[in-house]
This record gives sequence, structure tokens and C-alpha cells, in this order.
Amino acid sequence: MQEYIFEVEEGANIRLDLYLVEKLSEGKPAFSRVFIQKLIRSGDVSVDRNPAKANQKIKPSQVIRVVIPPEPEKKLKAQDIPLEIVYEDDDLLVVNKSRGLVVHPASGNLDGTLVNALLFYSTQLSSINPERPGLVHRLDKDTAGLLLVAKNNPAHLHLSKQFSEHSIKRIYVAFVSGVVEFDEGVIDLPIGRHPTRREKMAVNFKVGGRPSSTRYRVIKRYSKFSHLELTPQTGRTHQLRVHMASLGHSILGDVTYGKKDKSIKLALYAKYIGFIHPTSGKFIEFEHVLPDDMQNILDNENK
Repeated sequence: MQEYIFEVEEGANIRLDLYLVEKLSEGKPAFSRVFIQKLIRSGDVSVDRNPAKANQKIKPSQVIRVVIPPEPEKKLKAQDIPLEIVYEDDDLLVVNKSRGLVVHPASGNLDGTLVNALLFYSTQLSSINPERPGLVHRLDKDTAGLLLVAKNNPAHLHLSKQFSEHSIKRIYVAFVSGVVEFDEGVIDLPIGRHPTRREKMAVNFKVGGRPSSTRYRVIKRYSKFSHLELTPQTGRTHQLRVHMASLGHSILGDVTYGKKDKSIKLALYAKYIGFIHPTSGKFIEFEHVLPDDMQNILDNENK
């Protein structure tokens, strides 16, 4: 069971359900508005110790208590799903995740994920987060590329610390719409939940927006798109997709932040990762070639 208690700040004058969606999402994956409303209906939310209603307006100094009941325990299944292992030793794996593969089980994707594949591949995975064994970070479902997996808890903690300190170097390749004007630059724009579409992120200068920075470099310009190298300095959800869309150069195939065209897959690939090895203390790095779908786009343009 999780319990949260909030004292409403000055100036707040919105519906209770909207307020809780924002507050409960700060620094964490978002709770949906539907989920919050379900908690309110079930009596798990009170305002000044009184039963709450989703549409009631909150007032400054009110105290809101939220109880989130524990989820039923789910046993993760090991599944024989093909994996491309780029590197493996006693402490970690480097996996080249395929596009379309969900990283871990969640609502709507209870199996068929990278975690299910890892459980089949190895009995040695870190257990820091039992619901996501081995996972130190993640990639979006439609983003392909290199991903780190920890095989034991000390390695997991060591790698997690590097991620939290932003010392792990990651480089992505993207094809973005239009012709990018400058050869290189830095996008420094805060990112937070979209104010009305909670499943999306957005550039957000208000409550909930977190500092976010992305470096970009043009590799080559084509008539209708640009081939970029992207280096995230922070690790916000959908950061690269939101930042490029904010410049008016959304990533090709991004139906969430760009053109609603499902004829092309998301042209974003995590091609490089470099980090300090948790046991040897040496900096090691890995780089992979573009996946076939992105290479085919370049080949067609270069004919």
C-alpha cells in the first residue's frame, strides 16, 4: 500500500482529479485520470478527512490523503523471444533491442516483452526491481537500439548511479522532417506531462516541467528530411521526440508528436552507449550499425 498526503498550495483552484494527476506524476510515471477517479470512487481519497468527489474544486491549505492499494502479485513469465546480444560478461548484458518490442510488462502488455525474453535467456538478472529484473533503463517501444541489462544487484546499483549522474554517454541517430538550418545546437527546454493529454509529454514551463537538454548535430541534409545525431544530456520520457518536435522537425514516423503517418516506423535508433564498467572500473563503449529499415531509407535517397 502507498499513502500520499498533500497540502494544497496557494493559488490552486482546479478539480481534485486533475490536481492529483499532476501531483502524483511528479518525478514518476503518470497515474491516469481514469485511475485517479477510480480511487476517489472507491473511497481511497479524502479531503480534510472527508469523502472526496472527482469534480470538487480544491482550496489552499486543504489536506488531501491518497491511498493506493497494492496490486495483486503477478508472476513474470520466461518466454522464448529472440534477442540480439551485443556483449555479455558476469555483470551485464548489452542488448540491441528491436523496434516494436516493449521493454517491460505493464497494462496492455503483460507478456511478450524484453523482460520476458531476458528471463528465458538468463537466470542471472538483478532483482533491485522485481517487476523489471535486470533493467537499468529503458527505451520506448518504437525506439530500437542498445540497452544495458544488469546481471546482479551491485552492477545494477553502479550503473543506476551513472545514469542518475548523467555520466553514461548515449548517442542516437534520427531522421527528422524538413531541413534543419543549423549544423549543430543544444535544445534546453523543460519537459513535463501534457496539460490535457496525460499519455503525452510536452515542453512545459509550468508546474511539472523538468530541466531537459539535448545536443544535435546534422550528419546530412536531404530534400525532405535531415539525418541527425542526437545526444541527450538528461533522460526525460520521450525527450528526443518532444525536443525535435518543438523545433518543428519531428522525427519521421512519430505519430504521437509528428505527422500522423503510419507508413513509416519511428526513425530513431540508440546506436552508441559508453559507461564505466561496474567491476573493472574501465570505460567501455559499444556502437551498432543502423537497423535495416533506417538504412533502406538512406539507400533510397542516395541512389
